[in-house]
Amino acid sequence: MESGGTNVLLDLIHQPEDLKRFTTEQLEQVAEETRQFLVEKLSVTGGHLAPNLGVVELTIALHYLFDSPKDKFIFDVGHQSYVHKILTGRKDQFDTLRKYKGLCGFIKRSESEHDVWEAGHSSTSLSAAMGMAMARDLKGEHNRVIAMIGDGALTGGMALEALNHIGHEKRNLMVILNDNEMSIAPNVGALHNYLGRIRSDRHYVKAKEEVEHLLKKIPAIGGTLAKTAERLKDTFKYLVVPGIWFEELGFTYLGPVDGHNLPLLLETLKQADKIIGPVLVHVITTKGKGYAPAEADSHTWHGGGPYKIESGKMLKSAGPPMYTEVFGNTLIELAKQDQRIVAVTPAMPGGSGLLKFADAFPDRMFDVGIAEQHAATFSAGLAAEGFKPVFAVYSTFLQRAYDQVVHDICRANLNVAFAIDRAGFVGPDGETHQGVYDIAFLRSIPNMTLMMPKDENELRHMLKTAVDYNDGPIAVRYPRINGLGVPMDEPLKAIPIGTWEVLHQGSDAVILAVGPMIPIALEAAEQLAKEGVSVRVVNARFIKPMDESMLLQLAKEDIPVITLEEGAQMGGFGSGVLEYYSSQGVYGMRIKMIGVPDYFVEHGSIPEQRQEVGLTAERLVSELQALVPRKRQRA
Repeated sequence: MESGGTNVLLDLIHQPEDLKRFTTEQLEQVAEETRQFLVEKLSVTGGHLAPNLGVVELTIALHYLFDSPKDKFIFDVGHQSYVHKILTGRKDQFDTLRKYKGLCGFIKRSESEHDVWEAGHSSTSLSAAMGMAMARDLKGEHNRVIAMIGDGALTGGMALEALNHIGHEKRNLMVILNDNEMSIAPNVGALHNYLGRIRSDRHYVKAKEEVEHLLKKIPAIGGTLAKTAERLKDTFKYLVVPGIWFEELGFTYLGPVDGHNLPLLLETLKQADKIIGPVLVHVITTKGKGYAPAEADSHTWHGGGPYKIESGKMLKSAGPPMYTEVFGNTLIELAKQDQRIVAVTPAMPGGSGLLKFADAFPDRMFDVGIAEQHAATFSAGLAAEGFKPVFAVYSTFLQRAYDQVVHDICRANLNVAFAIDRAGFVGPDGETHQGVYDIAFLRSIPNMTLMMPKDENELRHMLKTAVDYNDGPIAVRYPRINGLGVPMDEPLKAIPIGTWEVLHQGSDAVILAVGPMIPIALEAAEQLAKEGVSVRVVNARFIKPMDESMLLQLAKEDIPVITLEEGAQMGGFGSGVLEYYSSQGVYGMRIKMIGVPDYFVEHGSIPEQRQEVGLTAERLVSELQALVPRKRQRA
C-alpha cells in the first residue's frame, strides 16, 4: 500500500446513509480509501491498526445494509471501531485520536449517537446485545441488534454464558463472529481449534438442508421410521455441517464467509437478516489486511505508537527499559534458580513481557486465553500443589477476577504471586484501562501483601521477595512507563516485608509516596528546600502491610503528612494511613491525601493525566506550603 492517495469517495461520507447511494464497486473503492486513510493517520497518532484494517469491508457492509443508530451495532472491546467512527462523521477528528481531549480509541457513548455500547475489556458484546434485544422486545420495537465479537473474545467465559442465554431465549439477534485467528496473542483452547476446523472447509455445503429435503420425500409409514430418519439427519449434520456447535446452542449458523469479499459479505448479511431468532455469521478476516507489515506481524501491529509507512518501522524513543521488560527478564533469572516458578497469563504473553520466558521455559509458561477468572483459580490450583505461580496480568484485567482472588486465593492463603502491570495511569488507552483501582480492591482482602517499587531495580528485588514469600498471596504492581535508568544490583535480595525507606531527610513535613510518585515527591522537596522548608520523602513501598513503626514515629513527632499515590484516593494507600492512625487512637495529626479523584480519567498522555488530577510537584509544593505556613513565612 502506497501513501499519499486521495479520498475521492471517502470525503463524500459524513453519515452512514451517504454510503447507501454507492454501487458495490464504489463500496470496494471506499474500502481501499479507508485502509489508506487509516495507515496514514495512525502512522502519526499510533493506535490499533491491524484490528481495524481487518474489519473494513465488514463495517462498510453493516452500515450499507442497516440503519445505525436505530439498529444497534455493538462492538466487542471497541478497539476495532475506527472504521465505524470514520463512517459516522468523525473522520476529520482522526488527527486527535487517543490524544488528550481528542477522539477516543474505543467506542464512547458521549462521542456519538452511533456508539451505543462502550467497553475496553473483551467478551462483553453478546451480553449487552442480549440486554438490548430484550429491551427492544419489551418496548414493542423492531430494530435490529447486531453484536460483533472476535474469535479470541469468544473464548471468554462471559461470552459463552451469553451464547447459552441467547440460544435459550431465541430472540431476533445477529452475532458476527470476526474470525481472524488472532487476538492480541495467538489464541488458545479447544474452541479455537474447533473454529480452525471450520475455517479449513471454506466451502459451506448445504448438507443439512439437502438431507432434510431428502427425508421429506420418504413416505411417513409409522413413528419408528420417522424417529430413525430424524436420528439419521442429526448424525449426518455432525459429520458434514460446519458450525454445528452453534446450532446446538440455538443459533442458525451461516459461514464461514470471506470477510474481504464485499459482494459475498453483503449477500450473506442479507440472508442473515431474514432469519427468525438468533443467527451467527462466521466471517473470516485477515488482521492487518492491506498493509504488508501489519499482515506479517499482527501481534506487533495490534496496537502501537507512530511508525514510518514505507518501512513499517516503529518510532520508539530511546531510553531505559520499560518495567514490563525488566519483569520478564528478572522472572527468567529467578526461574533458573527455582523450579517451582511457573508463569500464567490471560492471553497477554507479549504485553506482560513473558515471550522470552515462554522460549526459555515452554513447559512452565501457561497462556490460558482471555479468561482472567480461570487464570486466577488455575494459579490457586498450582499453588495448592506446591508450585509458585506468577500471575502476570494488567491491573485493569485483574478486576475481572476479583471473586477468584478473594475466594480461591486469599481465603485459602495460597502462595500465588501477582505481577500487576499497567498499574496507575496508562495514557492513550484511557479510562477503560486505567490501573488505578487495584490498591483499593486488594488491600481490603485478608492475607494479601501488596507492594510497589520506586524504580526498576527495586522491582527486581520485589520479584525476588514475591517468589521467596511462602505465607500467602503477594502482589507487586508496576507502571506502564520506562524505568529511571538506575544501576541494577546483584545479587537479588528479598526485602523485609512491611518496611519503608527514607529517601530524603526532613523535619517540617513528610511525603509518603508510592512507586512513580517518588520522583515527584523528591522534586517538590528540592523546591521547598530553597524556601527553607525541610521535607522528608519516604518510599512507602509496602502498601500492605505498612511500616507501622515508622507511622508511630511520625505520630510522636507530630509532623504534617502528605500521602501521594497514582491510584484511587477512595480506599487507597492514603486511606490505609488514616485507618491505621484511627485504629491506634492517634488524633489531631495534619494529614493530606493526594490521589486520583472519584471520576474516570480519560485518554491522553500520562503527564497530562497526572496534571489533570494534581499529581504534580507544583501541587505538592502548594499543599506543603499550606501545611507549614509559619516555616514558609520565616523563609
